[in-house]
Amino acid sequence: MLKKYVSDLKSEFSKYNMSRFKRDLLAGITVTAVALPLALAFGVSCGATAAAGLITAILAGLIIGALSGGSFQISGPTGAMTAILIVLAQKYGLSGIWTAGLLSGIFLVAAGLLKFGRVVSFIPAPVITGFTSGIALIIAIGQLDNVLGVRTPPTESSALKLAEYFKTPLSPNWYALLTGGIVIAVMLLWPKKWTFPSSLAGLALASGLAAVCGFPLETIGEIPKTLFPENRLTFDALSLAGMRDMLVPALSIAALGMIESLLCGEVAAKMKKEKYDANRDLVAQGVGNMIIPFFGGVPATAAIARTSVGIKAGGVTRLVSVFHALGLLLSMFLLAPIMSEIPLAALAGVLMVTAWRMNEWKEIRYIFSRRFKGAIAKYLLTMAATVIFDLTQAILIGVVFALILFVVQVSNVGITVSEVDAKRLSRKEGLDADALRDVRVAYLTGPLFFATVGRLRQELTEIGGVLIISMRGVTLIDMSGIQALEELRENLMAQSGQMMVCSLQPQVESMLRRSGLLAKMGENAVFWSADKAIEEAARRLL
Repeated sequence: MLKKYVSDLKSEFSKYNMSRFKRDLLAGITVTAVALPLALAFGVSCGATAAAGLITAILAGLIIGALSGGSFQISGPTGAMTAILIVLAQKYGLSGIWTAGLLSGIFLVAAGLLKFGRVVSFIPAPVITGFTSGIALIIAIGQLDNVLGVRTPPTESSALKLAEYFKTPLSPNWYALLTGGIVIAVMLLWPKKWTFPSSLAGLALASGLAAVCGFPLETIGEIPKTLFPENRLTFDALSLAGMRDMLVPALSIAALGMIESLLCGEVAAKMKKEKYDANRDLVAQGVGNMIIPFFGGVPATAAIARTSVGIKAGGVTRLVSVFHALGLLLSMFLLAPIMSEIPLAALAGVLMVTAWRMNEWKEIRYIFSRRFKGAIAKYLLTMAATVIFDLTQAILIGVVFALILFVVQVSNVGITVSEVDAKRLSRKEGLDADALRDVRVAYLTGPLFFATVGRLRQELTEIGGVLIISMRGVTLIDMSGIQALEELRENLMAQSGQMMVCSLQPQVESMLRRSGLLAKMGENAVFWSADKAIEEAARRLL
């Protein structure tokens, strides 16, 4: 993997010049403008601090960006990750987030070395879309307190959090509503042709108005001008007992980081028309997340919004990620006093719009407009499970449900039993019509496995004489299907009948040979076509 990384770096920078440097620098500055408000917002929303979000974005941009599996990946704190971290922070505090982040990094490195990079391809698209929508709901629900200017009790899930707003009457802070509403309005109405980020414009306008008018609002608070804050993970704070308690949350963080990073990588690789090394990217994400907690940051993952901005801004190499990180570091030192006065309600407005835009609206419209019932069920179930349960559980529930639907859909094996047209064959092939009266041909279509063997037994058990089974339409057979054919053969033999098979697909024939069934039947019971099998049956019955 190291040799491949060095080789890819040489290829990436082989034609590097001042022109490309300027493109990378400009793209990096553009991404900085987009990443700054998001880093602050996600830092606060996950239960940490704005400074923690900023530190995470800086280190992720430097470490993960430099080591990533593509020239385009830009990582940092994301909305999806906050959905897990907010619950973790409420239960274990910042120390829990740091320990779980360190362990998740170890898991991600292991996943990359074990070549788990293709895991995302096994998750159905409606499940991923539902998962994304569920995360968007979690983010939006998590920001209701800040938008309304109220404080509700912490809960273990977003569904319970939402229920809190209906339990007791709440008196919203109208200044908070106005501040958040201004940011939302600016971001939604901002013309696309204007290159200045709408989130920054909204924050500047709302924060300026709140400061001038003296709105009584909670603000971000002090942002330390250092990458080594007092509150961070230390080796002294680590213990086997604490790490053992964080294993399950760490697995959830690693699973989410893997899914989000790989999806981002695949989408960005298509946008930039470049190759993407998924396994190396997992290692990069892991290394970054192992280091970040020791600087007080939160778990990071690849961010599709920031990555796509870098590509669209003309970025050429992974230096875009590095420049964006340096831009954030410069902002920390120069803009800390200004950023500390940003109202939490304004950040909440940014996150509300971010949550709305996270939804894959094109895919959602496609699923519902085409009325794909299975896809709609997968989407809604995964979205609901994401809001109600743990995010990793939601993915598992969605995938398991998709598998169950798949089994149900493919379990309808087609079985058509027909008599032989004795008169036609006797005239055409010169066969004895009387000898063909006890010959039946069963045409099977579909997979022959545990979910379909019941119908096979039901349809064919009562047939006697000579039964020819045409399996041209059978592309899959498992041990249950083989055992059903064995039982059918034994039943026919008990009635002085015979079973023949024809038109076997190569993979099905291989399974039948390995099981020993074809050896028991004999090669004179296996035919290329039904016509040849019928001719042999007629000769045997003379």
